[in-house]
Amino acid sequence: MTISDSDIAEAAGRVVDPELGRDLHTMGMLRGASIAGGNAHVLIALPTDDWPASDALSTLIDAALSNFEEVDSISVEFVTMDETEQAAVRNQLIGDPSSTAGEQQAHGHAEGRTVPFAEPGNRTRVLLVASGKGGVGKSSVTANLAIALAQLGLRTGIVDADVWGFSIPRMLGVERPPTVIDQMVVPVEANGVRCISMGFFAREDQPVIWRGPMLHKALEQFLTDVHWDDPDYLLIDLPPGTGDISLSISQFLPKSELLVVTTPQPAAQKVAQRAAYMAEKVNLQVRGVIENMSWFRGDDGKRYDIFGSGGGETLAEELGVPLLGQVPLVIGLREGGDVGLPVIVADPSNEASVAFVEIARLLTEEFLPTRRYNEGLKLV
Repeated sequence: MTISDSDIAEAAGRVVDPELGRDLHTMGMLRGASIAGGNAHVLIALPTDDWPASDALSTLIDAALSNFEEVDSISVEFVTMDETEQAAVRNQLIGDPSSTAGEQQAHGHAEGRTVPFAEPGNRTRVLLVASGKGGVGKSSVTANLAIALAQLGLRTGIVDADVWGFSIPRMLGVERPPTVIDQMVVPVEANGVRCISMGFFAREDQPVIWRGPMLHKALEQFLTDVHWDDPDYLLIDLPPGTGDISLSISQFLPKSELLVVTTPQPAAQKVAQRAAYMAEKVNLQVRGVIENMSWFRGDDGKRYDIFGSGGGETLAEELGVPLLGQVPLVIGLREGGDVGLPVIVADPSNEASVAFVEIARLLTEEFLPTRRYNEGLKLV
C-alpha cells in the first residue's frame, strides 16, 4: 500500500510537544507534510525561534515516521510563528488575559483574573510548604518531596514563592530560563518537576526590595500567566514567617493545604507553630508536620540528635495533625541542593531519600482525604 501526504501528516500531527504537552496538530504547529521518492518532509512552526524542544521534536517525528516502510529519509524544517499565531497558542492554553478585564472573578486580583487552581472542579492539589523561621531546610524539603511525588507518576510543579530567598531552580537542577510565548510563561522542568521562581527574573546578587502590592502581583502572575498544564500536585515554597505572601496565597488559593516544616529543637517548634496558627486564621487546613534535620548518623553508625529531639512530634500533637516523617541531617542533602542534584535522585537509598519517598506515599495514600467533585454542582 502506498502512503500519502495525509498519512505523513496524520503521523506527524500526533507527536506531542514536550514543552506544551499537546500534539502538533492540536497546537497548529504542523504546517505541512509530504512524501516524494521515499523522502518525507515535515514543516513545523515553533512558538519561538529559540524553542527548547526543537531537537526533541525532530527525534520524535523521526520515530513516528520510521514505522512506514516506504520512508527512506526524513527531513524536518522549522519556521517561527508570528505574533498572532503566538497569541493563539497562549489563548488555547491559558486563555486571553484581556477577556476578563474589568470583571471581578471569585478569587482573582483587582484586574478580575481568575486563578485556575481556585476554580470549582479543579483537581490540582495545592500544598503550601511553610516554616516559622528560616534555616530549617524548607526549600530542600519542598524540592525533594516534589521529585518523590513525580516518581510516583504524579504530574508535579513548584511555585518558588520565597521571593527574597529563591533557591528552588538551583536545588532542582534547572539549567535554563523558562520560555515565554506572548506573555505566557512555559515553566522549566527538571527531574520530572516543573517550576517557576523569582530566580528566573532576578540575578542571584540582586535584592528583591518589594512591598505588599508588588509581591501580590508577582504571585498572581506565577499562578495565572504560567502554563502549568493541570498538575496533580502543586507545591508552593513559602517564605519563612507569616507576612504578605502567605496572606496573598490564602486569598488566591483558598482550597490549599499546609505542611509545616520544623526542626527537632523546641525553639524552632514554637516558631513553626505560629505559621500553623496563621493558616488557621485565614481558613487554610494544616495537613501535617515534617521534621527536618532529625538526627545525624556518624561513621560509627550511631544516631546523634544534634538539634535535640521531639519537636516535630510535639508540634504535630499540638496541631492535631500527623507527623508525616523525619528527615535526617545528611551531607548529600546539602550537597545536592548546592549543585542541583537532589539527594533523592543522586542517592535513592540514602536515609533522607527513603524518608521523602515515604512522606510522598503517606500524603497520596493515607493522610490527604480524597476529594470528590460533581462537575454539575456549582454555587451561585
